[in-house]
Amino acid sequence: MKNSTKTIVGIGLLTAIVIVLQALAISIRFGVFTITLVLAPIIVGAALYGYKAGAWLGFVFGVVVLFTDAGAFLAVNIPGTIITCILKGVCAGFLAGAVYLALSKKNKLLAVICAGITAPVANTGVFLIGCCLFFLDTIKGWAGDTNVGVFMVTSFVGLNFVVELVINLVLSSVIVQIINIGKKSLANS
Repeated sequence: MKNSTKTIVGIGLLTAIVIVLQALAISIRFGVFTITLVLAPIIVGAALYGYKAGAWLGFVFGVVVLFTDAGAFLAVNIPGTIITCILKGVCAGFLAGAVYLALSKKNKLLAVICAGITAPVANTGVFLIGCCLFFLDTIKGWAGDTNVGVFMVTSFVGLNFVVELVINLVLSSVIVQIINIGKKSLANS
């Protein structure tokens, strides 16, 4: 990641977009949790500026989630909540950037589609791992008579994951165009 003025400004703008989108996402609920709208700008940043920028944008996403939408888990385990929120965002951005980098020389559309799949899978996967590591007893209580695994998949993942995945896949062609415009702009600087 080259620290040119355009790169810094681009990452700064994407950081602001991540903050605003996640702050707005609090009002969009399907089930227990909110739908994550910020994965698309994280993918754009990771593809334009590299996996380190993706990790940064994911970190910002995690911090915003921590301060706006993690109350139920903060009441149970503060360190576990912090680790889960931050790590899920960082992994989503970093891995999306790494996948994009690995595939972009062969096919940009395939690269962004795979990055668009990777981001919600990493975000949701790390969230579920965090749930198992830090909140399993609490989740068992919430599940009641339901199998805890079934409860986690249907309540925490289910529709949320599908909507996040579809949003990223629908935006993939748009993201490719943004990336191409951004790459041309960066090359001309």
